Amino acid sequence: MRQTKALMLCITSAIALSACEKSQDGEVTRALKGVNVIDESNLSDIMLTAADPNEAVTYFQRTLAENPDRIDLQRGLGVSLVRAKRATEGTIIWKRVTEHEDATHDDQMSYADALIRTGDWDKAEKALDSVPPTIETFQRYKLEAVIADSNKEWKKADSFYETAVGLTTAPGSILNNWGYSKLSRGDYRDAERLFGEAITYDSNLFTAKNNLILARAAQKNYTLPLVQVTQVERAQLLHTMALAAIKQGDTDTGKDLLEQAIETHPQYFEAAVRSLKKLDG
Repeated sequence: MRQTKALMLCITSAIALSACEKSQDGEVTRALKGVNVIDESNLSDIMLTAADPNEAVTYFQRTLAENPDRIDLQRGLGVSLVRAKRATEGTIIWKRVTEHEDATHDDQMSYADALIRTGDWDKAEKALDSVPPTIETFQRYKLEAVIADSNKEWKKADSFYETAVGLTTAPGSILNNWGYSKLSRGDYRDAERLFGEAITYDSNLFTAKNNLILARAAQKNYTLPLVQVTQVERAQLLHTMALAAIKQGDTDTGKDLLEQAIETHPQYFEAAVRSLKKLDG
């Protein structure tokens, strides 16, 4: 009898211990799962900012294949495709995101942005029109400005650009876009001003520096502006100015600027040398 009781006690203890171990295993699994979610979230953030765009695309494609319904991964893939200059694929993903039950107005704007990059202006405008007018964000007005530009609705474009500038603390890129809009209309003086402002907010924005040269050259001003540039950038800007001068019939000025560009560049400036040889030929 005592042996039976002892046996039962051992079995009960074993069952309790087994249950305890299973419980602990479950808690450990849940804890590790939580850690994995945090690690994955951090990795996704890194992929969206620091990683090579095509590597990010591969990461999100692989992770999304394992979790096809997760909208955050779909968004990550959409962003990465656009960053990798694969906007056509990006539009497909962003369209899928907008159809998700957890989609937001921001997703609709990202879809419109991807469509703009593919040149599908009609679809982009429709996508943006589906966002309620009460949504007044920087992204909204930036896209509205670009679409107004494409429709040559200049007053609307200027209004949207101005509003967008006021909604961000880093307006360098939007000022550059606004300046390019003015440049395309032939309003060179205003374009020059806007490019100059863009550079004051972001001194590394080479596109704005290059556009500034084009705006000045269009006014027959063939001197470099007082902006911070590297030696390589200075050579590239001289090359841009030279080509603009030649295009406007100021051949001698253009030739002189090409020679300056070649002399300024710390290495062999093939593009400028080729332009000069073509001019001499």
